[in-house]
Amino acid sequence: MDEYTTICGKKVRALGPRDEASETLRNKQHVFIVGSKGIPAQYGGFETFVEKLVEYQTDRDILLHVARQADDEVRYEYNGAVGFDVKVADIGPAKAIYYDVAALEKCIDYCARMRLKKPPVFYVLACRIGPFIERYKKKIRKIGGVLLVNPDGHEWKRSKWSLPVRKYWKISEKLMVRSADLLVCDSKKIEEYIREDYRRYSPRTTYLAYGCDSLPSCLSDDSEQFCGWLKEKGLLAGEYYLVVGRFVPENNVETIIREFMKSGTSKKLALITTENEKLYGELEKKLGFSRDKRIYFTGSVYDQELLKKIRENAFAYLHGHSVGGTNPSLLEALGSTKLNLLLDVDFNREVGEDAALYWTCEPGSLSGLIETADRMSAAEIDAYGLSAKKRIKDAYRWESIVNQYEDLFKKESAALGKV
Repeated sequence: MDEYTTICGKKVRALGPRDEASETLRNKQHVFIVGSKGIPAQYGGFETFVEKLVEYQTDRDILLHVARQADDEVRYEYNGAVGFDVKVADIGPAKAIYYDVAALEKCIDYCARMRLKKPPVFYVLACRIGPFIERYKKKIRKIGGVLLVNPDGHEWKRSKWSLPVRKYWKISEKLMVRSADLLVCDSKKIEEYIREDYRRYSPRTTYLAYGCDSLPSCLSDDSEQFCGWLKEKGLLAGEYYLVVGRFVPENNVETIIREFMKSGTSKKLALITTENEKLYGELEKKLGFSRDKRIYFTGSVYDQELLKKIRENAFAYLHGHSVGGTNPSLLEALGSTKLNLLLDVDFNREVGEDAALYWTCEPGSLSGLIETADRMSAAEIDAYGLSAKKRIKDAYRWESIVNQYEDLFKKESAALGKV
């Protein structure tokens, strides 16, 4: 009789030795995904990506194995994929590195034990483990596998890291690029950067976008949950500008608040961000934004349907992310919010194209754009909304992206099998 357990609030089937004994299992195309916090997903870009990869999978010849950080050692089946726990001691900042290495070790051991019929694919998300990757690349090659790496964004530029950590990220990225059989970039600008900065390694790259949907929230505009949130935060539907993202310097929260305070808009500014007491205190001291009754820090919103409804009812979305590749919160905004005002950097232009308006960090740029937006007609705003949703449907649909990933996994495995 099957045994079940609950992970992240969802029922999953526990796996045992009998689930590894099948010849059918050995004949499948095995893909091992390392670097996310696991499935079922709770939050995070890579976590959502893996969740969608599992949710939209159509090729059942592929068996996805997904590592999960946990305090135990459970193997389980979730939506047709295999989740496996990796127990990691709390050793501070090095915990994520140790987790990726330990997960890779488990994957390689599984392949060696199972004697798989097709070359296994190892897909490592982000470039945390560069100093160790050459050793594991040799092990992967020894069992006939192929190593794919998603380089993520410019992690080495993020101000949340100390200078030594940023230096580690850059060195680690270089080593990951050098060892990967293929680098899968979810931004064309990141792909260009990898090819240019590491051309001495002649890296093989491909572009495969992150995904999103443009389906409406299952909550109605008059739902108790949404209306209760508005009332609690002192907001009115259609009368607030919205920011969603981490409260970190590279997301240009300071510029957004300063320029909003400078603008003459009568609308509110709702910031759904992570807590950062240090930065909050610094900005309050510098800007005195608490005296501006239009500005609301609303705290985090983890209910995805509620968050989608909040986006749908925003007058406009403000996106200040300046680091990284394709940002999930930008895709979600384009899929839900009619009017999007984006920081004018290559990554955001690549995604938004002509379906959004753009501002710079120059004084007066955003405040002027906010006042321009306030004067736009309903027809103009609706037109931007249609363009934004079309952009998502044309370039970022999960169904299409997952199909491309399935083709990629099988193609890379087959190519290695012919060598």
